[in-house]
Amino acid sequence: MHRLHRLLPRVALATSPLLAGGLAAPRAPARAQSTKTQTLRVAVVQMLVGSDKATNLKNAERLVHQACDGNADVVVLPEIWNSPYAVDEFRKHAEPIEGGPSVELLKALAKERNVWIVGGSVPELHDDKVYNTSPVINADGVLVAKHRKVHLFDIDVPGKIRFFESETLTGGDQATVTPLNEEHSLGVAICYDVRFPELAITMRKKGASILIYPGAFNTVTGPPHWELLARARALDAQAFVVCASPARNPDSSYQAYGHSVVVDP
Repeated sequence: MHRLHRLLPRVALATSPLLAGGLAAPRAPARAQSTKTQTLRVAVVQMLVGSDKATNLKNAERLVHQACDGNADVVVLPEIWNSPYAVDEFRKHAEPIEGGPSVELLKALAKERNVWIVGGSVPELHDDKVYNTSPVINADGVLVAKHRKVHLFDIDVPGKIRFFESETLTGGDQATVTPLNEEHSLGVAICYDVRFPELAITMRKKGASILIYPGAFNTVTGPPHWELLARARALDAQAFVVCASPARNPDSSYQAYGHSVVVDP
């Protein structure tokens, strides 16, 4: 039962008083009255993603509200939460980050619920290119950053899986970090990016104390590598790591691993 639960759609809340204290980038001394330890609540949305975009948006909306009802300060969605994770589907579901329905929904939810949302990732259409892009929206409903997946997932394991994002997607070229509050900044990368310690360390050097990786690892690479890589990046960067996966969909040709995870330094 426990193992099955880790594969199904869910919202997980992770809390730690350490997120308010010891691992932020160098900053000005705290004010004298700031002696109370605070807790940052991070909700990880592990949602079922299907072929109908409107249904995916409705499910995301419901789960964001559920996370906020649990007093989340930051809500993290999974990789490609508005579209099937398939090379031949990315362009069909692609939309502009500014003005597209998926991000506009997240902006409205963030403002309504006064919560930060790391919008997993969506297929972004820009200048006729498609990117795998994670939007970051603050509690005022403002898009404050976006990360385009740098390392595209191209894999061919004979007899098990073949998947080439580069057949459809264009890679980004930036390490993405944005301030969260006076204490912390968020570093955001996507899925295959987690395999590269240089990117994690670069985000840490830019001030990130929380590294967020929406990721749709599969049932071949997930069991040996998913949690191991999350723990490795936490150690490399001495930062908290949040990895958000879609739920496993039996009807999908691509089987996400699930097992979303939060790791401390």
